[in-house]
Formats: sequence, structure tokens, C-alpha cells
Amino acid sequence: MNDFKPENYPFFSRADVEVVDRQTVFQGFFRIDQYKIRHALFNGGHSGVFQRELFERGHAVVVLPYNPQTDELVLIEQFRVGALNNPNGPWLLEAIAGMIEAGESTEQVAQREAEEEAGLVLEQFLPMLSYQSSPGGSTERIHLLLARLAQREVAGVYGLAEENEDIEVHLLQRSDAMLLLKAGKIDNAATVIALQWLTLNLRQVIENWS
Repeated sequence: MNDFKPENYPFFSRADVEVVDRQTVFQGFFRIDQYKIRHALFNGGHSGVFQRELFERGHAVVVLPYNPQTDELVLIEQFRVGALNNPNGPWLLEAIAGMIEAGESTEQVAQREAEEEAGLVLEQFLPMLSYQSSPGGSTERIHLLLARLAQREVAGVYGLAEENEDIEVHLLQRSDAMLLLKAGKIDNAATVIALQWLTLNLRQVIENWS
């Protein structure tokens, strides 16, 4: 008999961590805090006090617009400084994304960013999943949403000039997007996960939106 229970994992919780000290060591557009902590050990007892730096970036929403009637989706292409040494170059194919501001819901962020980055007005939202992007050094949590796309004419260049955004919008067949993924042309985590989630849940999405 399989007595596996997901609620039994993980073994430890926040109560098993002691924050001995915390100081902000950098405050700019983002914040970096320096922690001194100790925590429980799997073999019993506690660790010694050790130091970690934590990037307080905030949380983000990523939205993938999808048309279930035509099996098309929207990706955007823009320059990313963190991808300067990417083998494909620093212009990435991505899903639409933006940071959550105080008081905003995930759907409000998705709609705001869809209008700013792609000129889109989205109709329905379906939560996919959320995950921590880099928990070894950042608090950022990514919320992935699927949105129903009704527009057929979506090509163009968008973005906010005051934020130095220069964004090309691409309307792609889902099968073509998956070919790009397979070829390694799409290699940022949120977009990879969103495309894989859509493929795994395609039948349910089409049934819900038919």
C-alpha cells in the first residue's frame, strides 16, 4: 500500500530556521540583505551560524497569450543584459512579464504588461503555477498565467521608451514555438515552463475555452 502524502514534504519548515542577524547591505532599485542564520540538520542538532546574501527583487507575473481556436500564441523579443554571453545572443524570445506592484493582483499585472509590451487586451486568465526562480539567493516568486488571445493582428514593436524598452511581438503557431524550444532558441526558465505546461495541459485548456 502506498501511503505517500505530499503534505509530509518537505520535512523541515520556517520554524526550523533561526535568523541571528539581518542587515541591508545595498539599497537601489533592488535590495540586497545579508543574513546570519542557523538551521536544523537532517541528522539531528543544528548548523553553526553562517552568512548568506539575499537578493530582494520582488515578485513577478509571466503571461502567455494563447488562442485555442488557431493554436497560436504570442511571444516577445527584447534585449536582456543578463544574456550578453548567451550563445543565441542577448535578444531573447520570452513570454510577457512584469513585476508586481503594491496592491496589484496577478491578473492586473498581466493585463498591464500585455498592453505595454504587446498592445494586447486579454480576455480570460488561467493560473498555471508559481515557483521560486532562484531560491539559493533570491526571494523572487514567478506567477505563470495563461491568457486567452482573441486578436489575430498582433505584430508590431511596443514597450515604454522611458524604460528603454524595444519589444518585437511575434504571433507563432504553438508547434513552431515548441520547435524553437527544442532547438534551444528559447532558454529562459519562465517561458520554457509556460510552454511545457501548455503542452501538458492542452486538452484541458481547449475544453475549458471551447
